[in-house]
Amino acid sequence: MSGNLENNMEIKDTNELIKVRRQKLKELQENGKDPFKIVKYDVTSSAAYIIENFEAMEGKEVSLAGRIMSKRGMGKASFCDIQDRDGRIQLYVRINEIGEEAYEDFKKFDIGDIIGVKGEVFRTHKGEISIKATEITMLAKSLLPLPEKWHGLKDVDLRYRQRYLDLIVNPEVRKTFIIRSKIIKAIRKYLDDRDFLEVDTPLLNTIPGGAAARPFITHHNTLDIDLYLRIAPELYLKRLIVGGLERVYEMGRMFRNEGMSVKHNPEFTMMEVYQAYTDYKGMMELAENMISYVAKEVLGTTKVVYQGQEIDLTPPWRRLTMTEAVNMYAGVDFDKITSDEEARKIAKEKNVHVDDNMTKGEVLNAMFEEFVEEHLVQPTFIYDYPVEVSPLTKRKPDKPELTERFEIFITGREMGNAYSELNDPIDQRERFIEQMKKREKGDEEANMMDEDFLNALEYGMPPTGGLGVGIDRLIMLLTDSYSIRDVLLFPTMKPRD
Repeated sequence: MSGNLENNMEIKDTNELIKVRRQKLKELQENGKDPFKIVKYDVTSSAAYIIENFEAMEGKEVSLAGRIMSKRGMGKASFCDIQDRDGRIQLYVRINEIGEEAYEDFKKFDIGDIIGVKGEVFRTHKGEISIKATEITMLAKSLLPLPEKWHGLKDVDLRYRQRYLDLIVNPEVRKTFIIRSKIIKAIRKYLDDRDFLEVDTPLLNTIPGGAAARPFITHHNTLDIDLYLRIAPELYLKRLIVGGLERVYEMGRMFRNEGMSVKHNPEFTMMEVYQAYTDYKGMMELAENMISYVAKEVLGTTKVVYQGQEIDLTPPWRRLTMTEAVNMYAGVDFDKITSDEEARKIAKEKNVHVDDNMTKGEVLNAMFEEFVEEHLVQPTFIYDYPVEVSPLTKRKPDKPELTERFEIFITGREMGNAYSELNDPIDQRERFIEQMKKREKGDEEANMMDEDFLNALEYGMPPTGGLGVGIDRLIMLLTDSYSIRDVLLFPTMKPRD
């Protein structure tokens, strides 16, 4: 009961505060000072720039704008802190400097209001870099009190739903998304400097290809056909390799109609890159060099701390075949297993769930997921995957039951996936047929037949290496963020009733 009473009192207090703020806005409007009629304000500096360059800025007139985050009144003089896009700075406001009427108006300003200020850069007696205001202008009235002051942003659900409030009151959240932008910029720079061409491919696909995932389905009224939000850009990017572009990449949103967790969101950002005349080993070098470059460029180091554990991104990274990894962590050597039945028997003895029709390769993959992934904390390439779980990958010449594929694992999570791309159109058609059989048996994630892609391959695609990297997971690593929602500005949320 006491909790409900406290909540009711809090709601009542908040409603009163809202009434007061709306009344203040009404008074401003009646006095011809409606802040919402101001269309621009000239800004000449920022909080962080002034603080970082104080010696050069001291005594200079500046104009900046931001949100009031705190106020401290002292009769004829007041202090307040304003926050702009890159930091906070203190304002010193005196009645003698801005005038009696303006000072009376300023005293009625609320925390959360957005103001513009002109003044002189100086340092207070206590040593704090500040702005001595000569003019203050209300630019936008905040009609709702900020959550930090009244009930906090302890509710994680609220933080994700109302990211704008999260960004206002939590500086570390702002920092995460600034770093996110820098990471994406650094990836582009790395690839652009190596003559890769950034391209755009369709978000709406007639066939959901390029990955094993359940798609979102929509309908185009004019064409009267179902379309799929893309699950991967792979098959379009390979068409461009056929067309002779040779080095291409795309970074953008993918959509998969699957479960949600700290690692999964229905829409997410992925980067895929393709290079003609190289293979999966070439992609290993590209991946480790690119990710270490990004860490160095953005964070200044290749050693990062994730959830209390230091991760060393310095190349070269550890390399293990899937067979070696399963032998190492599960104690089963699949090179010595001669039949599907034997593989299933051993898996059941290890308490790994397997279906009665699973092949040796599928069992190997299941054993890997069960026993190995969690141990791959430091950057590791796991390579040579079974052909059954790699429908778009070139077979190993000496072991045709395996493919030239690898995945990147860091902190026990998959960060990327890469192949020596399958360029044999006859083999590719057979793989699609096998995938279609799986769909007929109820596997909604199996690939569909893509006749146009097969047609492209029949014109000839050069030997090609391809790599996909989960950008959100990489950002989680480099910002020490536990959940994918912490690195998405607007994660998918179930609407509240």
